[in-house]
Amino acid sequence: MRFSQRTNWNTEESALARAHRLRLEAALPLADLTASNPTRCGFEYPPNLLQALTHPASLIYDPQPRGLLTARQAVSRYYSDHGVQVDSEKIILTTSTSEAYSFLFRLLCDPGSEILFAQPGYPLFDFLAVLDDVHLKSASLVYDHGWQIDPESLHRAITPHTRAIVLVHPNNPTGHFTKPWEIREIASRCQEFDLSLIVDEVFLDYSFSGSPWAFANGLDGVPVFVVSGLSKIAGLPQMKAAWIVATGPDASPALDRIEVIADTFLSMNAPVQSALPAWLENRHQIQQQIRNRVAANLSELDRHLATVLETRRLQMEGGWYAILRIPALQPDEQTVLELLDQGVSVHPGYFFGMAQSGWLVLSLLTPEAEFSTGVTLLVNYLRTHQAGNSTAI
Repeated sequence: MRFSQRTNWNTEESALARAHRLRLEAALPLADLTASNPTRCGFEYPPNLLQALTHPASLIYDPQPRGLLTARQAVSRYYSDHGVQVDSEKIILTTSTSEAYSFLFRLLCDPGSEILFAQPGYPLFDFLAVLDDVHLKSASLVYDHGWQIDPESLHRAITPHTRAIVLVHPNNPTGHFTKPWEIREIASRCQEFDLSLIVDEVFLDYSFSGSPWAFANGLDGVPVFVVSGLSKIAGLPQMKAAWIVATGPDASPALDRIEVIADTFLSMNAPVQSALPAWLENRHQIQQQIRNRVAANLSELDRHLATVLETRRLQMEGGWYAILRIPALQPDEQTVLELLDQGVSVHPGYFFGMAQSGWLVLSLLTPEAEFSTGVTLLVNYLRTHQAGNSTAI
């Protein structure tokens, strides 16, 4: 069989995946500090959550490319809670933010066009870009008393083929919220080079302090497309409900074109759309549980790290991941494999576009007892393997 080049991925099991699988198959204990699926992290969901799927309207097939009006109005109310007025006609529903990205790449790009994104970042974009025949270029997030965009890196990455800049606000996994000066810099570049801005706000509700600025407010003179969904907002990744909000110049013709793309697939199902208003309205219960879990695990992590001078946790402003800077004594993959042998699973930083050595990424969603066990094992390992290393990071 002849396959397309766009699917010419290496599908062999990696060394890390194999080691993880073998440990589980051997029924050996494993503290999972990579857990990011809220439905498997011990949170309590309302017992009547699934009743919303039994709405009588779900029995009627009413194909609406932009999504059912009642669902889009619920999304509008969500933004009202953030102090932003979003017309329901500026919203298009999708089954996931991945699908939303794909719709936007098809809207904005021709084969060979470039999308600019910030690294470190979540490794999803590589696959989406290949599937949509788009090239990715990265601009650097740098760490200097907190994460920030490198303006020169951003400028150098823009070429005549660039069509859009992608931001994740807050970034995953750095937890960095885009600052006002960064917004001004990005808006200036978009205006100068006629670029659109795609902003992923799935972690918007998980700020550690105050209510962050939402890009659904729009930016003067810049086409802005905000993507978000229930996966993080309501802790319901299995329900497959997300959306696009379009603002700025040419928003109406852009929405008309996205509507045609959405109409081609009609991927949203009626029961989920009918249930979406109830799930969004009840999001606060799961969000508070997640915030409490993240705060408790972050405190536990910092308590343990205070005893390891050569390792530090980098500042974060939101989300549910923590990044550790460790001595770059060996490739991080080797470190993670050795940690697996000790009974704890963490991410190597290079998964997110960091260097091959010196970075570990931990999820803060893991149940607290399991997290404490995992951090204890991690810190004991770091103490043992960093003994005699007197160079501060």
